[in-house]
Amino acid sequence: MDGKHVVLQAPVGSGSDFYNYKSTFSIVLLALVDANYNFLFVDLGCQGRISDGGVFRNCELYKKMETDSLRFPPPAPLTGRMKPVPYFFVADEAFPLQENIMKFFSGVYPKGSIERLFNYRLCRVRRVVENVFGITSSVFRVLRKPILLQPEKAKLIVMAIAHLHNFLRRNTHSADVYTPPGSFDHEVDGKLVEGSWRNMETGNRSALFPIRNMPRRSSAYAKEVRDEIAQYCQNEGCILWQENYM
Repeated sequence: MDGKHVVLQAPVGSGSDFYNYKSTFSIVLLALVDANYNFLFVDLGCQGRISDGGVFRNCELYKKMETDSLRFPPPAPLTGRMKPVPYFFVADEAFPLQENIMKFFSGVYPKGSIERLFNYRLCRVRRVVENVFGITSSVFRVLRKPILLQPEKAKLIVMAIAHLHNFLRRNTHSADVYTPPGSFDHEVDGKLVEGSWRNMETGNRSALFPIRNMPRRSSAYAKEVRDEIAQYCQNEGCILWQENYM
């Protein structure tokens, strides 16, 4: 799960409604992606002035999580362990640590620490959503610079891009053309090989930039779940090369 500000030209007569923390005008794109680099959920159009924490709390995904209507499977122990762990979405510091949202340990930790190991393993997972945003912004050129349209039309265009991305990824005839081998980040014996989309990045000229990290208090249970996963990553779930790259 990740979010981006989609930069626009200043909307006519909007005042500061779309004015964001980067001193530009934007709407907010909140997206959930699966392991096959497809969009599962997209919430789009929240005004850039609204705090990034408020964007998540007001989206449909959060409401369904709060009412327990997403039909998560019941908690289950990790392989070789006893404590049940709930299913969760992987996110970054812009989102709260909750029962069904997992994010990093904040701060800097020494080599060999369990917190640093956990953060490394979580970063490997988050590359998926980074690659989805990277592919879309490098292929669909309208996202390479601020969108010169009013918010309603900009929302239609960005939502169309999400649908087109899924169509091209799921269609067997177009997937290898849209995302040929080497497009996405991958690893060889633990060493990161960057996807080709990174060579087409547009830096500060891109219409997408991250939402802010928001410090929040987390529940004791959510922290216990994170600690359990961290212990698993260090023991039963360890991978051979993790000590070299954490």
